[in-house]
Amino acid sequence: MGKQVSPQANSGVLWLLSDITLVTGMTVLVKFTGADFAAIQIVFLRAAVGLVLILPLVWTRRADLLAMHAPWRNAFRVGCNAIALSANFVALTALPLAMVNAIGYLRPIITTLLAVALLREAISRVRWIGSVGIVCGVAIAVVPDLRGSLGGNIAATGLIAAAVSVVFGSLAVVQTRALRRESPTVMMLFYTLGLTLLTAVPAILTWQPVSASDWPALIAIGVLGQAGQYCFLRAYRAQEAAVLAPISYGSILFATAAGWMFFAELPTAHLIGGAAIILGCLLWIWQQDRPVPIS
Repeated sequence: MGKQVSPQANSGVLWLLSDITLVTGMTVLVKFTGADFAAIQIVFLRAAVGLVLILPLVWTRRADLLAMHAPWRNAFRVGCNAIALSANFVALTALPLAMVNAIGYLRPIITTLLAVALLREAISRVRWIGSVGIVCGVAIAVVPDLRGSLGGNIAATGLIAAAVSVVFGSLAVVQTRALRRESPTVMMLFYTLGLTLLTAVPAILTWQPVSASDWPALIAIGVLGQAGQYCFLRAYRAQEAAVLAPISYGSILFATAAGWMFFAELPTAHLIGGAAIILGCLLWIWQQDRPVPIS
């Protein structure tokens, strides 16, 4: 029999799936616009649009800022996100894209390990076994593509940067869970304002003029990104990081579907096979360790 949890905890999975859906939509728009603008400019505009969107909420809930529980932990979370983002840009310029993505798939596993070590979250045997199966599915999905990219020279700085991005990105996720008592208003303001300030100068230095036809997509990137962040924060306030981490692998299914629908990127046989294993493991975890709602 599954363990009993509150309906609020169970809703954490739905919030995370909503986040994955919104972020996938944002990624599609980034791919459409990425050929014309530097990545740092897109990140800055995403943060700036998000900041404008949340200012009315911040003003309405300004009392939450005075009731902040952990300002230094909030600052640490933003710093981790900034380091992860910057390191990811370095890795993308130094390594093949397939390799960066493959290394990035390690983030949910690192998040689970950090949640156990730092938050003392308990992980059931079912989730450990399922996580191992998910890692095998990821390996089947991406290793053949990686093998084809290993013929060139791989920069050590790129590998280090990719690893740093995974570690600090995972730390940021764990900090989000540790800050579950914090108001979503505080969490969003810290992240969005911090990201805007940190990317402003490099964005200005690499700025490309934006035409009227490009603004709708760039604004939509900010809207989808901010909505996704809200769903992400709600997910980790409602459910344990170790429980949500394996579900993050479901993003490979969303990304595959989006690539096929919008860019005619037909998935390879090994990608389909790996995705099927990932989905099967997620369903098995859900079935074996399914929560029983408290009435």
